[in-house]
Order: sequence, then structure tokens, then C-alpha cells
Amino acid sequence: MKQMDDLDFSTLAREELEQMRDAGEWVREIYRVLSVTEDNVVGELLRGEETFFEWNHYPDGDIYDSTSHSQYYYHAHPVEERGGEHGHFHTFLRPDGMPPGIAPAPVADYEAPEDPDDALSHLVAISMDSKGFPVKLFTTNRWVTGEIWYKASDVCRLLYLFKIDHIHPSWPVNIWVTNMLILFRPQIKQLIYARDDVIEAWQGKDPDISVFEDRDLEITAEINVDVDEQLTRIQQALEQKGPK
Repeated sequence: MKQMDDLDFSTLAREELEQMRDAGEWVREIYRVLSVTEDNVVGELLRGEETFFEWNHYPDGDIYDSTSHSQYYYHAHPVEERGGEHGHFHTFLRPDGMPPGIAPAPVADYEAPEDPDDALSHLVAISMDSKGFPVKLFTTNRWVTGEIWYKASDVCRLLYLFKIDHIHPSWPVNIWVTNMLILFRPQIKQLIYARDDVIEAWQGKDPDISVFEDRDLEITAEINVDVDEQLTRIQQALEQKGPK
């Protein structure tokens, strides 16, 4: 697993920084609205669930936007596997939402699914603490989510297309997940490229194994995150660029 280095925000374009800033304000607004009733993102998503079971997808059947073909779910691992984490969101984009020219990576053990739209790409996972706030972003090996492998440059293009634009099961949570992928988009890109570097290095250690199915490699790269710190750094970078 690769721990990510800090990102130099001064290298980001003004337009990108402004999109990130606006997304961060949406994230903060969701926190504000939920806090009025002492709720949080995770509690809102799990509202109505009688028991929270490890490994189960929440909500049942995942969340899918039929316009953008974005998808996500929340689940948890046993506490001994994920110390300090309540659970995490997994985010995806399906082929029907991908632009022309993007196709599965030509890996040795690729098997096309029966339904072409099942060749979905995992984007990033968002780790949540017991208070319902994000603490970490991470990428995973293929076997973890059963995704189809796409090269990093293509997955980074897909990040810009992720959007959950409907009310089910929770409009605030859908807005929050969508905007988290914008607010931290530069770091997510770093994680995705690091994912491919780790996979390549792991495969190089033992060419005879199928690295994508190796249970010894689960998380490929991760980074700690803080919404307020991210917004502060964005504002500082915008101020450094001066007025338009």
C-alpha cells in the first residue's frame, strides 16, 4: 500500500480550484443541514435500517443514477480489519456512462461480463469515522469490489462524470458523495495513478500470480483527508493567483 505525499495546490488551474471550492461549500452545507437534527451522512444513509451488518451493501441494491450511470454503496468490514473506521463508501461508473474510446485495460486474465454494462470501474473509496465524517480516501485491488480494470488515465477521466442526481435514498447523501469526488479530485487522481504503480510493482515481484486476484493486496493507496483543511488550502491557492 502506498501512502500519498502532499499535493501542491499552486499547480492547479483556477477553474479546477473554483470547482473544488464550490463542491466543498456543498459538503459543508450538507453538514449544516444534518446537524440541525443531530444527524450525519452515515446515519442519514442508514435511516430505517434495523440492524447494520458487516459486509452488507447499504442500501440494498446500491445507489444507481440511470442518467450518469454512477453508482455507490456503503459497507463495513470487521472492526479488527479497519481500526478506527465505521465503514466506507465505494464509488463507481458503469460503461453506459463512459465516453467513447474508454475500454477495459488489456490485462491477462480479463473476462468480459455477460452484460457489457457490468464492466464497471471503481473510482475511489471514502472511509468514515464513528461520527459520520470522512477521514481517508483509498483505492483498491480489483478483487475487492469485483470491478473491471481500467488504466489510471481513463479512470481519472471518469471522475469528472460521477454524479448522483436524484433523491433516493437520501438527497443530502447523494449531494455529499458527488461533491466529495470533486472537492478531493486532485488527490483522488494521485491515488488512482499510485494504484497502477503498486499493481505493477506487486506483479513484478511474482510474475506467475494474478496480481488482481491476490488477497494479500487489498488497499493499493490511501490518503488522510480533512474537509476544512482542504477548503483552507483551496482558498489560499486562489488568493495566490490574485483576481481574475
